[in-house]
Amino acid sequence: MANNNAGGSVDNTFRRKFDPEEYLERAREREKQEAEGRGKSKSKGPPVQRKPLKHRDYEVDLDSRLGKTQVVTPIAPLSQQAGYYCSVCECVVKDSANYLDHINGKKHQRALGMSMRVERASLQQVQERFEKLKKRREPGSFTEQDLDERILKQQEEEEERKRQRRERKKEKKKEKAAEEEEADIDPDIAAMMGFGGFGSKK
Repeated sequence: MANNNAGGSVDNTFRRKFDPEEYLERAREREKQEAEGRGKSKSKGPPVQRKPLKHRDYEVDLDSRLGKTQVVTPIAPLSQQAGYYCSVCECVVKDSANYLDHINGKKHQRALGMSMRVERASLQQVQERFEKLKKRREPGSFTEQDLDERILKQQEEEEERKRQRRERKKEKKKEKAAEEEEADIDPDIAAMMGFGGFGSKK
């Protein structure tokens, strides 16, 4: 072999050889451990069946503390620290975007006992939902005619605002012109005419 190395060939004998017996033994050990693990989980009972995901029936409070100042100390309880406190997971999230991500996330939903799967709705549930939405629309429902009336009313209000703005501008121009005329009058003549108190003093 020394001669072969000297001749320029490479000695590959240091590489590890594949031993089928060794890997077969490892596979048997792994199967044995998995079987023992399964036996342990069976003794604990069946896996927890989580409820399907459902929509929130409450409003998420993101702006109640907006614009308020608060003294935060490191020894304060989590619920009184800066940020949004989740009482379910007992953690503090620093901003509203991350708080929304947290309460919609898997960890929070699992703590509430829900899986991330949505329940499939039946035909009857969909029909009931449609009926509920129809009833909600009936008392204050508006048609295309109502929509047209609202658009016309909004346009009239906008025109009225523009007209008032134009009138205010005209009044300001008149006042400015009157002030300029007063400034052009000779103070001696104004005093003789009795306008002495109205002009600006320089």
